[in-house]
Amino acid sequence: MVKESYLAQFYGKSQNYTEIPNKWYKEYNVKKGLRNEDGTGVRVGLTRITDVVGYDKNEETGAVTGIPGKLYYRGYDVEELVKGKFRSHFGFEEVCFLLLFGYLPKKSEFDNFCSIIRDYYQLPDEFVEMNLLRMPGRNLMNKLQEAVLTLYNYDSDADNTDVYETLVKGINLLAKLPSISCYAYQSKVHYYDRDSLFIHYANPSYSIAENFLSVLRKDQSFTDMEARMLDTVLMLHADHGGGNNSTFTNVVISSTGTDIYSTVCGSIGSLKGPRHGGANIRVSEMMDVVLEEAEGYGASDETLRRIAGDLLDGKLFDHSGLIYGFGHAVYTVSDPRAEILRGCCKLMAKEKNCMEQFDFRVRFEQAAQAVMQERKGESFPTNVDYYSGFVYEMLNIPRDLYTPLFVCARIVGWVAHNVENKLYDGRIMRPATKYVGEKMEYEKMEDR
Repeated sequence: MVKESYLAQFYGKSQNYTEIPNKWYKEYNVKKGLRNEDGTGVRVGLTRITDVVGYDKNEETGAVTGIPGKLYYRGYDVEELVKGKFRSHFGFEEVCFLLLFGYLPKKSEFDNFCSIIRDYYQLPDEFVEMNLLRMPGRNLMNKLQEAVLTLYNYDSDADNTDVYETLVKGINLLAKLPSISCYAYQSKVHYYDRDSLFIHYANPSYSIAENFLSVLRKDQSFTDMEARMLDTVLMLHADHGGGNNSTFTNVVISSTGTDIYSTVCGSIGSLKGPRHGGANIRVSEMMDVVLEEAEGYGASDETLRRIAGDLLDGKLFDHSGLIYGFGHAVYTVSDPRAEILRGCCKLMAKEKNCMEQFDFRVRFEQAAQAVMQERKGESFPTNVDYYSGFVYEMLNIPRDLYTPLFVCARIVGWVAHNVENKLYDGRIMRPATKYVGEKMEYEKMEDR
């Protein structure tokens, strides 16, 4: 503690030497956070994988106009892809094929692809016992990073970064992560919460969504609706363009020539943050506070507006002044994933007798948007995190697994962009920063 107190003194003194005023970014024409002044992202690459559309930008004037959001996978509207799967539990696998290979598969191609994924479900011998059960982790995202790096040791050609090898290794990880996530959770609750431990093997006839529910649940049972809902969420989280933080992280790390296990580990670390993948947990925790303040689902609209205002004023939850689940870096009018999930939530709420909870969510959504419009003079679209957590709640998925589930879906996007960058760029990513400190003359220690 004495040494740490010295560090605190050094840190306090260092503020005089490290300050970078916000105005300098404009003066030096430097893009803070890789954002333009209008909030749009600085374009740093080209891709043919995913398009995230949230605004129109006039190339001559630079004026940005908000439009209803659209998400395209390889040119296909994700809403049409979700509708197209109908009652299938394998919509996510079809999206994986599309993102990785660039086209929608014929039935024989799709069957072969699913067969390959199923062959990769099985984990190496003693992997669960040695790496998960004997070494439980308090945070599952950290444990996923550790597990991915451990799988490196089971790969006899782990450092091979050839495009085809990257694809094969990526699909292998895609197939294994759902089971690893569930096993890491079971290990945690057994060790730290003293709960009963059960381990189920993945079923080679199940889809990824079905397997997640089967491996997670003690009785391994699930309904058709539950499997379809989880499959839909995985589809919607599969990719979100090359500029989202975890995918950009993957490509940046990959550009150094390192192995895919290291790149995926880095992406998981990025997705863990509450400003990225961890936001779905933040929303659920916030909604617990909202419900408590509302004193029940029957609260008036006036009460919900008051609570939204208190959140903005920093009086509730984490006192950040944020209402989680609203606003997006790209979408300006609406997030298509949230629009789809709202409809999914309504269907599941009817089956699960949760319509009271669903109506409460919708009414708070409307109240929050109205208050933000009044206070800030602009609208903030509901984003995917507002409803994804509610889907997981109705599926009885523990909150510890919300963000690992995001990993299970988004890894296909990471692999697709990793491969694309290897094929068509190949250079190490190396953006520049501008030095704004003073030039100093060295002084001997006795003269300082």
